[in-house]
Amino acid sequence: MMSKGQEQQLVARAQRDPQVFGELYEQNYALIFGYVLRRVADLQAAQDITSETFFKALSKLGQFRWQNIPFSAWLYRIAGNEISNYFRRNGHRTIPLDAIGEPVSCIDPASEIIDAQEELSRHEEFLRLQEMILKLPLKYQEVIALRFFEEKKVSEIADILGKREGTVKSLLSRALDKLRVSMR
Repeated sequence: MMSKGQEQQLVARAQRDPQVFGELYEQNYALIFGYVLRRVADLQAAQDITSETFFKALSKLGQFRWQNIPFSAWLYRIAGNEISNYFRRNGHRTIPLDAIGEPVSCIDPASEIIDAQEELSRHEEFLRLQEMILKLPLKYQEVIALRFFEEKKVSEIADILGKREGTVKSLLSRALDKLRVSMR
């Protein structure tokens, strides 16, 4: 993990030399890809959105101004905008159940079936939760994904979204209230 000072120097170097951007890409790719994948639940779309996120970051790197927050906050913001664009263009889509993956082979067929059923159940629960989250306005989807899927602190979410901490807390509270109502 890089200190803020080291990251600031790396960003400054990347602004002068686009080849250095590869280091920022390597450092942040897994975070951004994981965030996008959990938001869209579609591998191909997540790959495309993540690629577009880093392409836009590279092309706009000269406009980036260091504000003493992690560079990843800027990337999350770009990714969030790309996710919003994706949903506007494509609407709501979910993962087909056959995309879950193949069960791990075991010596005991009964154990393999139980494992596969448990994985399917977890996947179905995730899809139901994701479906409820996708029915929320995008501002609520974003804060829920960042807080619970990305495990970001309220202060980090505020940095990513460019909002005050109080606003983020309020958005989280309202989003959770709306989810509770939709789960009844």
